[in-house]
Amino acid sequence: MEKVNKITDGIIWKQILIFFFPILLGSFFQQLYNTVDAIIVGQYVGANALAAVGGSSAQIINCLVGFFLGISSGASIIISRYYGGKNREMTSKGVHTAIALAISFGIILMFLGYFFAPTALKMMGEPAEIFTLSLDYIRIYFFGSVFSLTYNIGASILNAIGDSKKPLYFLICSTCINVVLDILFVRGFGMGVQGVAIATIISQFCSACLVLFSLSRTKDMHHFDFRKLRFDPEILRKIIYIGFPAGVQSMMYSISNIFIQSSINSFGTTTIAAYTAYGKIDGLFWMMMNAFGISAMTFAAQNFGAHKIDRVKKCVKTCLIMAAISTIVMSAFLYFSADGFYRLFTQDDSVIAIGLQMLRFLTPMYIFWVGIEILSSVVRASGDSLGPLIISAIGICLVRVLWVFFVVPTYHDIIVLIACYPVTWILCTVAFSIYYRRKQLKWY
Repeated sequence: MEKVNKITDGIIWKQILIFFFPILLGSFFQQLYNTVDAIIVGQYVGANALAAVGGSSAQIINCLVGFFLGISSGASIIISRYYGGKNREMTSKGVHTAIALAISFGIILMFLGYFFAPTALKMMGEPAEIFTLSLDYIRIYFFGSVFSLTYNIGASILNAIGDSKKPLYFLICSTCINVVLDILFVRGFGMGVQGVAIATIISQFCSACLVLFSLSRTKDMHHFDFRKLRFDPEILRKIIYIGFPAGVQSMMYSISNIFIQSSINSFGTTTIAAYTAYGKIDGLFWMMMNAFGISAMTFAAQNFGAHKIDRVKKCVKTCLIMAAISTIVMSAFLYFSADGFYRLFTQDDSVIAIGLQMLRFLTPMYIFWVGIEILSSVVRASGDSLGPLIISAIGICLVRVLWVFFVVPTYHDIIVLIACYPVTWILCTVAFSIYYRRKQLKWY
């Protein structure tokens, strides 16, 4: 009896929720993965170590890793489409090409991260008191690039075929390993930021092994066999066609954030530490929106593959409503519980005061991101990555850079600086709404 694909045939709102919650919990553990590093070094090493782990080094990591994750979204869309269309041969080729791409890119990233980290930190104006700490952290972190990217592409494959539970289980396992090793290396052995970086590599290795083992054990279309690990030229071309603009878009986000981080560095170590802690708290919102984005993209891509355009349109409306309601609830929660969150990272009152100022300004603005996340995900699922790239490049990246260069020097205030976020969210929400309304939904 043929397996029923509930993404293409089930009740839309119900299947979205079933798919969404494991991704949300997985995103939570992914965020916890990084947050634990910040909490432990902040509590046991100090504000300088907290700034080193989450400041410029985090922006550089996000820039390079984010580029690959953008490309991997192309693999996810392609695999979703073929899986939704029940094309076993092309689904298999997509899986093996995607994993080969992850391993190759991971090796490249390892060398790039190691050799160019000093130059990147200097260009960002990393303060002298944390430069060595940041450099140590980022170099060790990038040694685990192959493991990190392999896990992420494996999780994307599982999400693409509608299985969001296994990536959650793997993340829970690796996060527990990370927490134990963080405490052991930092508090037990006194290894500082080097300890949390090594702990991250080991836990990422475990998650990569788990996801590859899972893919090799399945009998479904997405079965992975090491002997078939190679690039399929046609599949690779399609992945690059869809994923490269998404990767560039992700990198441009990161580059614009690097400009913002460079500006934040000018406010001193206390503000850097506050922004680092804010970024971890703020991650609770972004993990939720990421889960909605992946849900929308997976549902749209599979239904494009099954030629069910009406279900794609219904998916968009359902996801927009769910995401908007969830955003309002999350914004209120973060706004009123901010002080307790900050004290998880540090007991420094000056750091907490600046952090609260940032968070209470930005959380009411989160609602303006909802349309961007859902509409861009669905448009990308149709095979159109160029439109989202252009809108994001102008409406977010260019505007943020101009803001840093022309507005902030005139009004040198931290709130003026971070105001560039909601300004660009509003601009892009309007642009994506217009683009989506004028677009004829079909597979490109």
